[in-house]
Amino acid sequence: MTDGGAGHFITLEGGEGAGKSTQIVRLADWLRTRGREVIATREPGGSPGAELIRKLLVEGPAERWDGPTEALLHYAARRDHLRSTVWPALKRGAWVISDRFADSTRAYQGYGHGLDLAMLARLHDVAIGSFQPDLTLILDLPIETGLARAAGRRGTETRYESLPRDFHERVHNGFLEIAKSEPERCAVIDASRDVDTIATAIARNVAERLGA
Repeated sequence: MTDGGAGHFITLEGGEGAGKSTQIVRLADWLRTRGREVIATREPGGSPGAELIRKLLVEGPAERWDGPTEALLHYAARRDHLRSTVWPALKRGAWVISDRFADSTRAYQGYGHGLDLAMLARLHDVAIGSFQPDLTLILDLPIETGLARAAGRRGTETRYESLPRDFHERVHNGFLEIAKSEPERCAVIDASRDVDTIATAIARNVAERLGA
């Protein structure tokens, strides 16, 4: 996003159960050993206002919202997250790692729910302009494996997990299409491997692309 010693914005993306949270902890620790200030955050959420919207999005029945409503809620949360957390951290030179960002809206609401991608692009432009991550790491995992992992988690955030398999198939394909269309920003990571191997692959990509 910026140069001259400013911070960097890294996002981790992928379907349900891809292991993003675990790898964010590993990446944050690795960057800190290299003297970086690191902020780990998430979407939807990452700021007080956005966390309130998160509950609306990830809890409750699958049919709670339609696709356009979901997209609007995500971008309202995203705008607050950027203004309150991400942009101030980047301005002071921190490295920010986010569990999901705008690619998830494209994959879930665009490819998954079938919303017009051009409409989502317009919404993106209104909400956050040309801002984008410096690097997006897409954790790629077979759908069945990811859903099985997600089903083993405790908690109330099960709304997306309960959507039908063909929805998750479209989301999976959507992430791969995004990566294919923006190779300069995106790297696909094989998330079917062990945690240490995945962490090493992520660190290598960050070092090569961002000079960490």
